[in-house]
Amino acid sequence: MPALLCRFGFILALAFGLAACQVPQGAPEAQRILSEAEEEESTFAVQYVSRDTIDTIKAWPLTGRSNNRGWIKRSRGPGDQIIEPGDMVDISVWDNEPNSLLIAPAQKVVSLNAMRVSQSGTIFMPYVDEIYVAKMTPDRARQAIQERMASVIPSAQVQLSHTSGRKSTVDLVSGTQKPGNYPLPDRDFTVTALIAMGGGVASGIENPQIRLMREGKLYGVALETLLDNPALDTTLRGGDKVYVEKDERYFLALGAAGREAQIPFPQERISALDALSLVGGLNDTRADPKGILILRNYSASDVRIDDAGPSKERMVFAVDLTSGDGLFSAGEFQIHDGDLVLVTESALTTTETIMRLVGSALGVSKRL
Repeated sequence: MPALLCRFGFILALAFGLAACQVPQGAPEAQRILSEAEEEESTFAVQYVSRDTIDTIKAWPLTGRSNNRGWIKRSRGPGDQIIEPGDMVDISVWDNEPNSLLIAPAQKVVSLNAMRVSQSGTIFMPYVDEIYVAKMTPDRARQAIQERMASVIPSAQVQLSHTSGRKSTVDLVSGTQKPGNYPLPDRDFTVTALIAMGGGVASGIENPQIRLMREGKLYGVALETLLDNPALDTTLRGGDKVYVEKDERYFLALGAAGREAQIPFPQERISALDALSLVGGLNDTRADPKGILILRNYSASDVRIDDAGPSKERMVFAVDLTSGDGLFSAGEFQIHDGDLVLVTESALTTTETIMRLVGSALGVSKRL
């Protein structure tokens, strides 16, 4: 009998001890966080995500980094090359006259190779002086030269070949299989054509972002957006620089999710449901599907006293995945760069932990 009383006293003391202890948790419970927002001095506010609020939330300012750097729409250009200052031209002059000014008696043709177009747009031809050829197509420049040559050598026939210089080339800087300097084949050469010429986007670049440097300005667009909208396939100009880089945006996943990690954006728009699928869903034994919280920081200038913006800089968006409305709303809720997606832990997990501890204690008491 004394042994039985001793065992009972041990179990009772252990039960009181467990009740007084804080059971370790892998993630916080939703109610513990949400209740803090109701305190008078709370530094954050809670916004529940539902059909009634989702349109309002969509209108709030974007946070974190944005891929929207402005872009230039396509402007179709002529299909011919044009000669620019700095380009090289090779000229051949044919003449059958026995007393030609340019050609020796035993020859039929004279070649004037590697003639650089001056910064003023001209080349020098013997006997006819400077001839303006810039902004002309190679065929039009040939005609202009032949017309000038006809004044001194009426029977002359002119051939011209053109090699692009710096002002007629574009640089494919990085992010493709074959970066390099490429001549513009015509004046209707586009960004996607350049990337294709460079062997396509290099492997391993997550959600490729296209960057265009032109006249001291930087433009940017997602490759996904560019391919979906041919009207955005910008026509390149000489001197343009293009590079491809990965999407630098990410969100954090913590709590009772499939994994805890920093997750890069694999596409332009990520919904709350997308985010959960990217982290392997919810932990079946720990997660609270009613307590999916997205934590986001806004700037002070974004805060509003009406619904046109967040009520505080620190906002917690609460999503309930146990209802149809919650699931649909989660599919419309957009994750921003730098968001924290927190999958809270079910209160049942704490109860189960206590029961396991009590069960272990009973096993110990039986051996006493």
